[in-house]
Amino acid sequence: MIATPPALFGKSHTSPDELYGPLFTEVQSRRIFKDSKSFADAVPRIDPAGIMEAYMHQKEHSDFNLKAFVTGYFEMPHIVTTETDTREDIPPIIERIDWLWSRLSRPVKAQHQGGSLLMLPEPYVVPGGRFREIYYWDSYFTMLGLRESGRVDLIESMLQNFVYLIDHFGHIPTGNRTYYLSRSQPPFFSLMVGLYAEIKGREAAVRYLPQLQREYDYWMEGSDRLDESTIAHRRVVRLPDGTLLNRYWDDRALPRPEAYCEDVELAKEAQQNHGHEPESVYRCLRAAAESGWDFSSRWMVDGKTFATIHTTNILPVDLNCLIQHLESTLAETYRLNAQPELGHYYEAKARERCQAINAWFWNSRQQFYMDYDFRQQKTTGIFSLAGIFPLYFKLANLRQARFVDAYVRLNFLRSGGVVTTLNDSGQQWDAPNGWAPLQWITYQGLRNYQFNCSASRLRANWLHLVEKQYSTTGKMLEKYNILNTNLLARDGEYDLQEGFGWTNGVYLIMKNQKAC
Repeated sequence: MIATPPALFGKSHTSPDELYGPLFTEVQSRRIFKDSKSFADAVPRIDPAGIMEAYMHQKEHSDFNLKAFVTGYFEMPHIVTTETDTREDIPPIIERIDWLWSRLSRPVKAQHQGGSLLMLPEPYVVPGGRFREIYYWDSYFTMLGLRESGRVDLIESMLQNFVYLIDHFGHIPTGNRTYYLSRSQPPFFSLMVGLYAEIKGREAAVRYLPQLQREYDYWMEGSDRLDESTIAHRRVVRLPDGTLLNRYWDDRALPRPEAYCEDVELAKEAQQNHGHEPESVYRCLRAAAESGWDFSSRWMVDGKTFATIHTTNILPVDLNCLIQHLESTLAETYRLNAQPELGHYYEAKARERCQAINAWFWNSRQQFYMDYDFRQQKTTGIFSLAGIFPLYFKLANLRQARFVDAYVRLNFLRSGGVVTTLNDSGQQWDAPNGWAPLQWITYQGLRNYQFNCSASRLRANWLHLVEKQYSTTGKMLEKYNILNTNLLARDGEYDLQEGFGWTNGVYLIMKNQKAC
């Protein structure tokens, strides 16, 4: 049983846009801060009710200064920097990463009333930069590196934090912020449990069986109410043949607090140019944020225009592979717990989903796995590294895997590793950028089918790029320019961040892999 963090209960879990209402809207709309996340993460110096009373009174005065008011009543967050090494020579990269684990670690602290940060019972590692909280799918790739560094203590404490979140909120939110509670991220919890079981033994997974089940229930909520007239509910969709698959979703159809101005502006553009209702745009933006790929041509109707975003119409191939792994993990863990009937039940679910992945996501004309638009009843036609996930989870047959390998080798694999998509839409989860988690997924997916030549080239190119940028900047970066290794990665809705949890983790595990 995990201890409750001090001063957690009794504190509000209300998102700051709801808590501060008109004040929040005015601060964000007037762009008082360059980054919308700044005010969303601010900590009030007094009770929020007192702040709102002062605001409603003072804003009527002719000499009212909004920024001065905010900085007076709120403590603004700090960027998590890593520039504290004063030596003239940059230390070796492995030494730097070992140092970064402590730099990026956060202790247990009491929750601030009115602040958006949700306290957790155990220490954890943040990504770095503007990302001052734990993140769900980031953490799996961070854990891979922690294992390489021998930091099993941090792996276990981070896993316990995710247990805590599932137990108290019914799911793992994007991160431990109140404004993330309405959405999750790619469900890597079963992989985290698997990683821990590799370290401690298979039986260790049984400890997390209740949370694995609750995670599955969260993603499948409402599946029992779907029929021919109601084909979609929250994160689950029923296809014409009765197959159940998953999508990304968010119950709130409002601008994201951490990207308020950007969302409002895009919703206006989408309404003016494409006739889309703002509520639909907001929900699709939030769903894309839940995917972790925020943002990408994967979610755009035409594959290039951001204002055509329609995430909730799409069944993502990577998400459904992750859910299939969760089903397989439940099957194995129930067997370990001497519950063979439930083991057989989830084994059947995993087998059915594997068949569905190959039936619905395999584009036989393009010979590649792609996302499926269940409204248009066809694959999207967007080539992305999401299509490598069936190889990572060993769900493809050898013929399919060969086609995927050929396409990766000829189109995705470049001088810096593998590029995220083949589209240059201007979004950060498209060309020319590459991201650490997808390097690992692709590398391991290729190795699973003995495509060692492609995997070795990917590994060598990626490691060289990270080392090259590190020698130049002294930093581990969130993402990299795969197409031109002399340039930094393209920014998205925020500047390039340093730190960086998942880059550190993937670099370490790939560095320690023997060349194929």
